Amino acid sequence: MKHFFSFLLFLTGITIQASTTETIKVYSPSMKKEISVIVISPSVTTQLSNTIYILHGYTGNPQRTLEKDIPTLVNRADKEQTIFVLPDGNYNSWYVNSPVNQASQYETFIGSELVTYIDKHYPTLKNRSNRGLLGWSMGGYGTLLIGSQYSQTFGILGSICGALDIRTFGNDYQVDKVLGPKSKLWEQYVISNRIAYFKTSNQQLILDCGTEDPLITQNRTFHQLLTDQAIPHEYMERLGKHDTAYWSEAAEIQLLYFNRFFNGK
Repeated sequence: MKHFFSFLLFLTGITIQASTTETIKVYSPSMKKEISVIVISPSVTTQLSNTIYILHGYTGNPQRTLEKDIPTLVNRADKEQTIFVLPDGNYNSWYVNSPVNQASQYETFIGSELVTYIDKHYPTLKNRSNRGLLGWSMGGYGTLLIGSQYSQTFGILGSICGALDIRTFGNDYQVDKVLGPKSKLWEQYVISNRIAYFKTSNQQLILDCGTEDPLITQNRTFHQLLTDQAIPHEYMERLGKHDTAYWSEAAEIQLLYFNRFFNGK
């Protein structure tokens, strides 16, 4: 019995470290409203951390990302000394700066305002070589869109099942709600038409899409354009559809690339 009580006293002196998951509200000056953001931080707060911003898909949200899409993030935060930032991109924002809706300026929010907030309030490594952007479907599109505009902010970009040609979605996916009626304006939002940005950005690009995904042609087209322009990138295809099973597995693979990038490998 004496040994048992000694063991209990020993246990009370143990501090079990675990990553911290919190939902915060970040004010966006460009949209004049607060945006919900989930932040997953390592337990060791005395060490500066890499940061990965993760963009959900169409109709998605940060809580779904945490519970269904990449449930390993909580463990990864401690293991890889990385802060994961999951902003709510609204279910249909397409992460653009909308020319028709001032309350939907997600490109500016994620590429500038949110990064500024996170770097101010969390122990981050404040340079592009320790900051990445990852997303799937609409979030894959947003990753490349925002990444192309903020190449000095994000050193590595990961797109999974990216919806890269916004013209093919139209009203069915509420693109008109953020870009207005289909017109020539939409052309500048097609990722393939932004190839010049990646020519000089010197970012690490990772693209992944399932062979049974309706978006495979768009991804192959962008891959070929990058290849033709001699722009370094990683491109992967595997058997799979446009579903949670595929992008969850792909995200795990891409996060390995991100970790290697942060470690200079």
